[in-house]
This record gives sequence, C-alpha cells and structure tokens, in this order.
Amino acid sequence: MERTAQRLRARKNRRGSPRRDEPRHLPATWRPGDPVKSAKAFFFIAVLALSVALSPGASSQVPSGRDVVKPETYVSLEPAGRGSAFQIAVVMKIRPGFHVNAREKSEDYLIATDLKAALPAGFKNGEVSYPKGKLEKFTFSKTPLNVYQGSVILRMPVTALENAPLGEQHIPLKLRYQACSSELCLPPVTITLDATLNVAASASAAKPAHAEIFGRQ
Repeated sequence: MERTAQRLRARKNRRGSPRRDEPRHLPATWRPGDPVKSAKAFFFIAVLALSVALSPGASSQVPSGRDVVKPETYVSLEPAGRGSAFQIAVVMKIRPGFHVNAREKSEDYLIATDLKAALPAGFKNGEVSYPKGKLEKFTFSKTPLNVYQGSVILRMPVTALENAPLGEQHIPLKLRYQACSSELCLPPVTITLDATLNVAASASAAKPAHAEIFGRQ
C-alpha cells in the first residue's frame, strides 16, 4: 500500500510541475499553437523556434544576426595627430524587415545595442553617442518597442594623447545587438570590428575625413 501511494504522489507531482525546458514566463498549460499574449513570451518562443530551425538536419532559410546587420567603421580624421580629438563611427546597416533594439530598450529582458572599445595605450575615449530609436508597434507586443531600423550611426569620441604611438594604429571594437523581425528574434551576437587610423606627430597635421558620415549629426 505504501509503495502504491508513493507512485500516485510521484505521478501527481509530474503532472502539476512544469518541465525544466518550459519557459518560466509562460503558463504551464501553454502548448505550441496557443496565442501569445506578451512580447516576453513571444521573445522566448521565437528564440526557441529558431534554435530548432538551426539544429542539424533542419532545412531553413533563417538568417543569422551577422547576416542581418552589416556594420562599417569610419574615423573622422586621417591622419589624426597627437593631442587631437576625433570620432569613430559605426554605421549599422539593418536588413529591411528586421530591427534591432535601441540603446534605450523598452523592456528589461531585451538586449540593447552596445558598443565598446579596447583602447590601446596612448588613447582615451568618451561615452558613446547612440541615436534615438523609433517606437514601432508589433503584433506580438501590446506596447510600442524602441528600435533601430534601416541605417543608424553610433559615435564614439576618442582623443590621441601626446604619447600616442605614431603611424598606423588599430582600435578594436565590439558591437553587441539582437536582431528581430515581426515573426522571430535571432540570438544576440557580438561582432569584433577594427577602426584603423594613422597618427601624426602634431595635431596640426590632422585632416578631416569622411564628411559624408561625420557631416551628418
């Protein structure tokens, strides 16, 4: 009798508890095909579906986050000079039909766009200037989300110090973002970029470059 009671209790616990692979923010009764009532739930389901689509043997045309966004780097001076201040711009070209979360994200669980630099000796940088996002309405969210679409420019102010090394220099950058469409969210990615510039001995030798980028504010 005692063994029978233990088996019955075990079955009840299994039925009443969500499996480990069930999303914590979805009801335990949710099943594929049921309506999704929140952006957070949509976010989880979209990434989960994507992981299945990208699994070995799956034939899918789902792009990667690296394919959806094509970043390009530009430096406002060429050459820069010791003691001169310049900007590094990262232009994010986002595929039509997709968006990335803006720096000022709408929900805590979203991945905000982020740009960081690993500056070599002889350089210092200020805070990155991010563009304002655009509030867009999506079918999976009751409230508009703050996103970037099309082409956006991130700007990082940098100063070449008096002891900056001369000649060609490389400033490593890391760009992190998450791309989504109205149907799915791709896993967040971190892309390594390189800003290249030449440094002259004097600030008076610095010359403006890429006016098509830095002339736009």
